[in-house]
Order: sequence, then C-alpha cells, then structure tokens
Amino acid sequence: MASALSAREITQAPQTAFANEAPARGLTVDVRDAVVRFGDLTVLRELELTVPAGQFLAVVGRSGCGKSTLLRLLAGLEQASKGTVSIGGTEAAGLRSDVRVMFQDARLLPWKTVLDNVRIGAEGGDRDRALEALALVGLADRAKEWPSVLSGGQRQRVALARALVSDPSLLLFDEPLGALDALTRIEMQRLIERLWLERRFTAVLVTHDVSEAVALADRVVLVENGAISQDIAIALARPREKDGGFIHYESGLLNRVLGRHPGSGNQEGFAI
Repeated sequence: MASALSAREITQAPQTAFANEAPARGLTVDVRDAVVRFGDLTVLRELELTVPAGQFLAVVGRSGCGKSTLLRLLAGLEQASKGTVSIGGTEAAGLRSDVRVMFQDARLLPWKTVLDNVRIGAEGGDRDRALEALALVGLADRAKEWPSVLSGGQRQRVALARALVSDPSLLLFDEPLGALDALTRIEMQRLIERLWLERRFTAVLVTHDVSEAVALADRVVLVENGAISQDIAIALARPREKDGGFIHYESGLLNRVLGRHPGSGNQEGFAI
C-alpha cells in the first residue's frame, strides 16, 4: 500500500501512463503565499500550492474552509490580498481564454438551444466546434433541443461541452456533480476522466465528496481553515475500483476531516 507523499515528491514524481492517455498539454499552476481577505475575514491564509501540467488535483474540505475561494482565485474571479498566482508561468491577472470553469449549476440560457449554449464558449461562436464538443459528451443528437427538456445529467454534459469547446489548458470544476443522482454522478465521473485522459488539460476539482476525489484525482489536498493541511498522491491504477486500496485513501481522508481515529466509527456517508 502506497503511503502519503510530500508535496515536493508529488510535484516531481513522474505521472503513471495509462492506455489512451495523451501527453500532458495543460498549464502549470503555482500559488505562493496567497492570502484572500473579505473585509476583516481571512479566507485563505498564506496558501502554497503547485499543480504540474496535466495533473488532476482534487480539493476537499468542510464547508467554509476556503476551497471554492481557492478555485475562484485560480479562475481569476478573485484577487489575492497578498501573494501570487501564476498560470503557465505567467502571473495571473484576471480571466484567461485558456482557463474554463464548470459550476454545480449548469447555467444554461433557457431561450437558447443546446447547440447555441455551447457556441457561447467557442471563439466567434463557431458552430462546427460546438457540434464537435457536443459529440465529445454524447449529445450531438440533442443539439437543436431546449435545455428545459434535458435531465440534470444531460444539462451538466452541455455545460461540460461549453467548457471544452475552447480547448482549455486548465479546467476548474466547482462541485459540478453535487446535484446529480448517484448513477448519473458515476457516469459523469467516467466521462470527465475519459476526456481528461484524452485531452490532458490540467484539472482542479473542488468537491465535498471524498469518494469522488479518490476516484478521479492523481492527488488530493485537504483545506482546513484557509490553508492546505494534507497533500496526498493517489497511487491507484485507472480505471479505479472500490477495492482495499481505494478504501485506504478514502478512509484516511475522512478520518482527518472528521477528526476521527482509524476504526473509531461508522464509515457510511462520504460527503463532507
């Protein structure tokens, strides 16, 4: 069983190659001494984080710990009160065309068709690229339909297509599967993993679901009180099965978040 690695070991270790995996083409993320304040409230505290190009990072933690603020900082939607954020070796300064965010709410425009919602994310509203993106998520046949007739999972697929249509190098996921039923959530996890392996963008997923983090990520960081308190490489082969190794990582993270000692209680319910 692999043990937790240090942040330095994680960022320097070579990534395991998988079938159908393309070479990494994502952006490196580098956060140094980042502080985010809202008035007298400090949300992020001298946070340090490096994400190598092409890595899939999951960020977990209790509500209010600062993980969504971290994601917004990477997206350029928030500015650091102190410290720096570099994307692809360039200090971040607002929104970038090669960085996209997928939210829990699909945020589709109800007066536009599925295709036209995806075209919003394409340069110049390119119709052909929007159709290609819909094909990637298995919804090319729903291009002319309205968002109102789609299921929750299908709407999130449209949102994913809209995020992918510009071929981003960094894709940020803010609880994108939180409102879906269990089976649809598993299907979406597999879709996101497949597209990441094929396209090799850098991915950062914020989630309350520890099981989801272990299923998708190369590495999981735990945010507590605005700082990273744990940084763990997930040394499991893909596709991942919920075997003993999976449960080892899942239980270890849950015990840390919930302040439990191993074996101290019921492990049911993996959301935090």
